[in-house]
Amino acid sequence: MVDTQAHTHSTGGPLNTIRHKPALYAFTLIVLAHWVEHITQAVQIYALGWPVPQAKGALGLWFPWLVTSEVMHYGYALIMLVFLFALRKGFVGRSKTWWTVALGLQFWHHIEHLLLIIQASASTNLLGKPAPTSIIQLIIPRVELHLFYNTVVFIPMVIAMVLHMRPSREERAQMQCSCAVGASA
Repeated sequence: MVDTQAHTHSTGGPLNTIRHKPALYAFTLIVLAHWVEHITQAVQIYALGWPVPQAKGALGLWFPWLVTSEVMHYGYALIMLVFLFALRKGFVGRSKTWWTVALGLQFWHHIEHLLLIIQASASTNLLGKPAPTSIIQLIIPRVELHLFYNTVVFIPMVIAMVLHMRPSREERAQMQCSCAVGASA
């Protein structure tokens, strides 16, 4: 692992070198917690038979505004986008390709949430719908769509992290962090 200041700067600073591993773990925990909320909501609807308005995930049962707040949903989509972008410089080779796929998918997810927050702020919904509606939501209901979005962003993210932790010899030589199994911290 190269540890010069010039190289650290070129890779995006400590976040993508000495702090890459803990940042990835923290980010993954946040993403998993959010994903579990969407899965919980789906279980409430499809396994427990709850009506959609009552299915609020686990936290939403105690804090209902979490489910109805477009600001909170947009904020999470934006945080995901920022961290996927910020942590990208720490990846190399195949893992960077998969991380970039997750980033691209999250960018679209973010655009959908931006459209929702604009509608909520303007009190004018897409095509006269009764609630803020995203483009793909015209085809797929919101609960299922957001579970899908979180899943399709999470899958390439996990593939990227597995490849990142188990790099090829060539990829390991390019890495500037200690994420690889057996790398010294």
